[in-house]
Amino acid sequence: MSIPTITLNSGHTIPQLGLGVWQAGNEETETAVRFAIDEAGYRHIDTAAAYGNEEGVGRGLAAASVPREDIFVTTKLWNADQGHDAALAAFDTSLNKLGLDYVDLYLIHWPLQDSERILRTWDALEEIAASGRARSIGVCNFEPHHLRLLVEAGKTLPAVDQVELHPHLTQPAVRSFAGDHGIAVESWSPLGGTSNSGWGKDSKPNTLLGDPIIARIADRHSKTPAQILIRWHLQNGLIVIPKSVHTERIAQNIDVFDFELDDLDLSEIATLDDGTRLGAHPDEMNLAAPE
Repeated sequence: MSIPTITLNSGHTIPQLGLGVWQAGNEETETAVRFAIDEAGYRHIDTAAAYGNEEGVGRGLAAASVPREDIFVTTKLWNADQGHDAALAAFDTSLNKLGLDYVDLYLIHWPLQDSERILRTWDALEEIAASGRARSIGVCNFEPHHLRLLVEAGKTLPAVDQVELHPHLTQPAVRSFAGDHGIAVESWSPLGGTSNSGWGKDSKPNTLLGDPIIARIADRHSKTPAQILIRWHLQNGLIVIPKSVHTERIAQNIDVFDFELDDLDLSEIATLDDGTRLGAHPDEMNLAAPE
């Protein structure tokens, strides 16, 4: 099995499908990462300082039999560490926890409602990229106006913008701006979350995995609803990182390269786009803003 890759504007390639580990503890993360790499065939792992499991990711990578250079590793800077010097120190901490000499992608986790601090933080990420300790740099949850801030300041363009994205929330404005500027879009909560997981001010728990339209398409292809949703991301040119610590689901989530959604499938899925969010809108929550 060969996982397709996307070439980033940094010149590096990223596997289009990876494993997310949000809300997983260090021990279960270690087990999931090793299984995903050695048994299921993943080559892309996505974590973050705020997840509290970078050590588990590092141990899972070390336990796996695949060479480090063949694995794409992403981690993220939390908002409390935004700012130039704080970001540099936080990156060092993340590398130490991961037990790595470099990461493949380092992301700002959330846009502060403070443009000047965002720019100082981005300066730090540019320095990290120049040092080679992050092969590519990018952002999460940036709206077009946040991306425009970097463009107008003449900064290095982010390689990736990782945003909440699924058939209920297809993010056309973000995808259009990113596409115009050569920024790859990566989907978090790509399966729509769980039945009890809404956390934003106006968010609602998502129900995509139980949606009758998705179930009908899954029956047509003899696949699971999760596999249908992952295939939808892939065929839309998105990078997708479904989270699981269950070995059966980890294996199922990568078993999506032996079928394609047809025009009927895609047209039916398009009817689900209603703007429903799982998380907060980036402009409405200034998460963990530093003093």
